[in-house]
Amino acid sequence: MDTLFLWLLVIVGLFVGYKDVSSIFWPKFKQERNFQHLIYATLFALFILWSTDAGVKTGLSIHFLALTTVTLMHGPHVAFLLAIFVSISLVVIQQLALDQLAQQLVFSGLIPILISQLIFLASYRFLPRNIFIYIFVAGFFNGAITGCLHLIINSGYYWLTDAYDWKTIVDNYFVFTPLLAFPEGLLNGMSVAMLCVFKPEWLRSFSDRDYIYNHYHKK
Repeated sequence: MDTLFLWLLVIVGLFVGYKDVSSIFWPKFKQERNFQHLIYATLFALFILWSTDAGVKTGLSIHFLALTTVTLMHGPHVAFLLAIFVSISLVVIQQLALDQLAQQLVFSGLIPILISQLIFLASYRFLPRNIFIYIFVAGFFNGAITGCLHLIINSGYYWLTDAYDWKTIVDNYFVFTPLLAFPEGLLNGMSVAMLCVFKPEWLRSFSDRDYIYNHYHKK
């Protein structure tokens, strides 16, 4: 896949999210100090997770994404913006090559965020709305599925672009797909559970009316 096309996808992602970022995120970020601290903490957490490379072979990077939690916290548009800042930071510290930035933004940013958002919307639309569904489906299973699809899609990309032969991809990258699913799901599920209990206002996608009071009203 041509790098120019990847940059085009990044630009489209920024364009689609411009209204949300400019009209909601940026005014809130300027006015609320607590929200600023939350954003900085999110960026720091992502930076630590993404800079920890557990890959066996150079170039086949494996790390926790945590983008399911970030998407549930800030929405897909802001999540992508934060992913851009973290990815640029990785380039600055030379953890990521500049010519890999577009690939990073699309395959480790935009696509996982879209997957996380789609799974959340599906759970909201088709499943009962209660806090357990939110934690286990929108959080835990969402994170696990997103982590798996991230490695599967990346494997296909590396193979189609002839970056590595298929045996190398399978032995050094694809084989970790089932091993990553549970810890990625656990990381996101536990994060979402703690936020639901202690800081539900930090979850943009969470509503007491939908997930708590709606459950009791139906009873």
